[in-house]
Amino acid sequence: MEQIFSNDFHYLGLIVLFPLLGAIINGVFGSKLPKSVVDIIASGAVLLSFFFSILSVNILVQSPDSVLTYTAYQWIYTGSLSLDIAFMLDPLSAMMILIITGVGFLIHLYSTSYMAEDPAKWKYFSYLNLFVFAMLLLVLGKNLLVTFIGWEGVGACSYLLIGFWYTDDEKAAAGQKAFIVNRIGDFAFIVGILLLYSETGTFDYIQIHEMVTGSAAIAIAPVAAPAVILIFIGCTGKSAQFPLYTWLPDAMAGPTPVSALIHAATMVTSGIFLLSRLNGLVSMSHEAMWIIAIVGAITAFFAATMALVNNDIKGVLAYSTVSQLGYMFIGIGVGSFVGAVFHLMTHAFFKACLFLGSGSVIHAMGGEQDIRKMGGLKKWMPVTRMTFLVACVAIAGIPIIGAGFFSKDLILWGALSNVHAAQIEPVAAGGIQVQYLISQALPAITSGSALEIATMAEVISWVVYLLGVVTAFMTAFYMFRLYFLTFEGECRADEETQAHLHESPPAILIALIVLAVLSFIGGWTGWPHVWAPEGAAHYMLAFEHWFDPVFQTTQDYRIANRFGDGYAAWEWGSIIVGSTMAFSGVGLAYLFYRKRPGLPRAVSERLAKVHTALLNKWWVDEIYDFLFVKRAIQAGKASYDFDRFFLDGLLVNGAGFVTASLGKAMRHLQSGDVQRYATYIVLAIVLALMALL
Repeated sequence: MEQIFSNDFHYLGLIVLFPLLGAIINGVFGSKLPKSVVDIIASGAVLLSFFFSILSVNILVQSPDSVLTYTAYQWIYTGSLSLDIAFMLDPLSAMMILIITGVGFLIHLYSTSYMAEDPAKWKYFSYLNLFVFAMLLLVLGKNLLVTFIGWEGVGACSYLLIGFWYTDDEKAAAGQKAFIVNRIGDFAFIVGILLLYSETGTFDYIQIHEMVTGSAAIAIAPVAAPAVILIFIGCTGKSAQFPLYTWLPDAMAGPTPVSALIHAATMVTSGIFLLSRLNGLVSMSHEAMWIIAIVGAITAFFAATMALVNNDIKGVLAYSTVSQLGYMFIGIGVGSFVGAVFHLMTHAFFKACLFLGSGSVIHAMGGEQDIRKMGGLKKWMPVTRMTFLVACVAIAGIPIIGAGFFSKDLILWGALSNVHAAQIEPVAAGGIQVQYLISQALPAITSGSALEIATMAEVISWVVYLLGVVTAFMTAFYMFRLYFLTFEGECRADEETQAHLHESPPAILIALIVLAVLSFIGGWTGWPHVWAPEGAAHYMLAFEHWFDPVFQTTQDYRIANRFGDGYAAWEWGSIIVGSTMAFSGVGLAYLFYRKRPGLPRAVSERLAKVHTALLNKWWVDEIYDFLFVKRAIQAGKASYDFDRFFLDGLLVNGAGFVTASLGKAMRHLQSGDVQRYATYIVLAIVLALMALL
């Protein structure tokens, strides 16, 4: 891609700088400033970043084939390694910064009211600004090491914000859990980028992309699969995929706006962004893509099952986030990078709206989070109820009126229509047929017969698609279960709580309304291909075309590789199946929780063992606790005992004891008594003579 304003596009530096300044000012002086000033500094910093993000994206739109770059300062120059703190703006990072600063500002605005009575409000906003700074650093970084600094930054901020109310041991433990689980994934991430550097000799994204899609692909191919898998393991930590997802449901221990920021607009999207940024490298390895798709499908399915019976309003949304992230990884794994980032965007809108809506409810309920003690809240909270309903429609995937329908449909269609190792046409890049080179460089692909490979790919494709479809049904069911139990029917709260029920203040409602509107219209830039007539395709597929410069070498994965010219009927079928699942899920939730409210108890009693397993979240935390946490504690105790008894006791203290004892014995030889010295001399002479004789 052509670069313009290289080392001169200062807006990128300002976008990153403002939240950092806000964090520093509130962190140093916030305790002495009025709360209103703290609000203005924190929210204003993110608003300024949003303003300069819009200006930057506008310039990028005018030069769609270009990349805007800015070098803040030269960092590391040694031997062949040269690294800068440099930023890059292309369609992918443009979308990310608009989400981070736009949704981030709404969350800051919401927080001004939600955290109004907290005595450490200045500290909260300092952490929140720092979080936004780290995320902007992550997505704007021009090389992997700048991204890694932001990557670790959001990890540290998640620890600070999730455990913000650290005087509560449970909340403090949740912050620690998030930090520790992410360290596991981050170790693999470091190894992956170092392995990649060992073959490419660079951390720069543009240079890496040119290598993996050009004539250097043959040399890089042997490390493509291990590098992508290691980086993906890092992504399973940050983006909460199996088996490293367990920290995210506990992240709701922090203030509700923090949950919205982490679950919707920032940290959990890091893995999707990174693999999309490295799409050329990812598409080099079919095995790695299979793994990503399978892990995403399993995570989406099992997280959805855990949300089915959860009774915590934020808990349902937390497991929903894990599930929806699984959808995004399905998109990456089946080569629908556009679908993945499209769902990332729509999810940011409706999930932020849902979390902030849940915070509005919790605020009105005096801190109560159990949906079994709610009901009928639409009477007191009409605006919160309506925005929550719009977001539920969006995540359920109701056609046309739900933004999630468009992005989820694109992912499901990608899973159905793409088979990696069979019938995928080679991608021409720089005159080199990359897929042909890879098939020659990776014996694992060619070790089996073409039929065996095609059959395996076919099975994987169908399994991933079917898991995605079933998950779509469960998503619609548990989200409308949440809606009906919270806002419809009779209020189940006690009289004291009902006496204090009220609608939220304007700062909260403004954020909810804006996010609800985005949840409604956010998908209209990416209609299904069969719905886009030739004359209107440019507008109806605007989102997809916007990303052409980023995914230009991987777009052949996008449409009808499996079904050829007859793809239209299959895509219509996919749309109908997905829509049917959405309507069925909503209908079943209506039957269970509005028409026949006794049914849930009857079904749970009939399926008691399954219901118990779901309530206990498949005992995954307990299994991890037994296999890893307790073993780690035992190893720590054994190490402590070894250190105390052997190293300290026997070696260090033992050596000290022997030396001290010898010193005590030998000190009698230096008494200062001349007669005693003479006696020692005579005895020594006698002993020497006896030895000689």
